[in-house]
Amino acid sequence: MNRIPEVSFRAVSLTTTSRFAEASELYREVFGYDDPVYGLNPRLLGALASNGGSVVGILDESDQLVAFAYGFCATDRRGFYHYSQSAVVAAAHQGHGLGRMLKHAQKEVALSHGLSRMRWTYDPAQLRNAHFNLDVLGARGRWFAPDMYGPGTDRVIVEWDLTREHPVPPEPVAELAVPTTDLRRSFEELLGKGLVAVSCKGRPDGTGVYYFGPADDA
Repeated sequence: MNRIPEVSFRAVSLTTTSRFAEASELYREVFGYDDPVYGLNPRLLGALASNGGSVVGILDESDQLVAFAYGFCATDRRGFYHYSQSAVVAAAHQGHGLGRMLKHAQKEVALSHGLSRMRWTYDPAQLRNAHFNLDVLGARGRWFAPDMYGPGTDRVIVEWDLTREHPVPPEPVAELAVPTTDLRRSFEELLGKGLVAVSCKGRPDGTGVYYFGPADDA
């Protein structure tokens, strides 16, 4: 039996106009955006890359861009953090760990600028993403943003402590089975009690369970 050769990938910071253009094209392709309103301006990526933001990509063996992420420095009352706005992986290369490579590449950029925390959002109904964010990376679901991008776009905001390799999650004190009749209300009630989402375990039938515990810094 012939063995399929493994493909090697490498993470890089994108720094040229041609790479920014490639990233913009990949972004539209993965999300299926035809309307220019939802496009990503390559000039914006250049500005971010030159001013403390993260514009990182994954190249395959032929030097083709197959995954890409970007983010920027942000702040609130708790201080400064890196915000990861978007990450995309070409359909043919999904499921090969490139999402993790992107997040760790962004982590290195954030740390190089003196930032110790990263945030991003995800759809709480997407259990595979939830598991990746909470269990694989060790981020914590801290806040809930209803209708973040318009009606029907509820998001969980996670925060990742970049100074800890993979924090041990606290002992869960609450569970939430998904799907549920009102995911928004359930999340808002649990997070409102000062808990954070620490894990999400999926089941073969497409259902899953969220686990909540006290915040690591509580």
